Amino acid sequence: MLNTELERERRWRLILGKTEQEENSGQGQSQERTSAEGESGSEGQSEAEASDGLSEEDSAIDETLEQLYGEGNKGGDGDSNPDIARWLGNINKYFPSSVAQIIQNDAVDKWKLKSLINEPEFLERLEPNVSLVSQLINLAKLMPDETKETARQVVRKVVEELKEKLEYKFLQALTGSLNRSIRVRKPRKHREINWFSTIKANLKHYQPEYQTIIPETLMGHGKQKNALHDVILCIDQSGSMAESVVYASVFGSVMASVPALNTKLVLFDTNVVDLSDDLADPVDMLFGLRLKGGTNIDKAIAYCETLIERPRDTVLILITDLFEGTGKKDQLINRLSKLAQTETKLVNLLALSDQGIPKYNKEIAKQLADFGVPSFACTPDLFPELMGVVLSDRSLQEWASQNPQLTLA
Repeated sequence: MLNTELERERRWRLILGKTEQEENSGQGQSQERTSAEGESGSEGQSEAEASDGLSEEDSAIDETLEQLYGEGNKGGDGDSNPDIARWLGNINKYFPSSVAQIIQNDAVDKWKLKSLINEPEFLERLEPNVSLVSQLINLAKLMPDETKETARQVVRKVVEELKEKLEYKFLQALTGSLNRSIRVRKPRKHREINWFSTIKANLKHYQPEYQTIIPETLMGHGKQKNALHDVILCIDQSGSMAESVVYASVFGSVMASVPALNTKLVLFDTNVVDLSDDLADPVDMLFGLRLKGGTNIDKAIAYCETLIERPRDTVLILITDLFEGTGKKDQLINRLSKLAQTETKLVNLLALSDQGIPKYNKEIAKQLADFGVPSFACTPDLFPELMGVVLSDRSLQEWASQNPQLTLA
């Protein structure tokens, strides 16, 4: 009986929104949270959110509804509007499609998004950027065909500018790391040893009394004809991950052009889709996405495991905030733990964007850290360097700790 009453109170609280007392309390907590975040990252935020008695997920739902239906949000084109792409992602994440459609239509009216959806001329006047692409991906299903074509041109312009900006630096980092990987590759068999390189690398270990060299480091020939590494980009497309999807798609396209890398791109929400064959044209891939809600990370990792044929030569980049939805959390932890114990290089990015570290599941992030896998948000400018570190077998934890702009979870 008590559980029924609590559930009834919970539902009424989410329907009616914050009381005046909670609003006033929230303003005070906001100031405290700003101070706390300056000292301890996102921990202060979690404590403030939990103070109203709602669970973490209910607090997120409440905040999402408050942004649209709260009395303080009067609509218009000002800064009071939330990040539209992030907000739309949360709507799809927390509500069934029939409800999400109603809420989304309310947002279109209140935040004056009709111009963005229905007027190609308006869209042409906007400055193209990743944030705009994220919004267009989320709103694509509402657009008429004429606006869709203009939106596709906007997406293509942003993708081409990103590739021009990031491709050279990325290829430099990859080339240097792959060349080093060829040189230091540990030979498994006697015939794979490159004796010239091995002798040259170990001259400092020459023993005059024995007139010989102690080969502390064995150098291999490497695999010049085949891909040196398999790279799997596994990206959460639910919630607020739209910008990460944009950047990862561009980087995936660049990596797909490198013969030494065998690149796979896997996207997931509650379903898993392998888009590896579409990496040649990231524009079509992005505009063809239908970002939905929900998350099943365990299902995505299970699929990625089927792609791993050479664990020692495989890098799995998991991009997610670690909030498991329909999947079983214990099963996910067990799967990640076993994967971390293999020779597969596992990297977890909470986001690949310019927006900093997002809200994330601290419990799973801590357990990953216990496995030796750090979790942090990475900016696009640092991603080439990150891939260079991983491909050259350097310590990712050490690299991350030496970059002050990265916040380790």
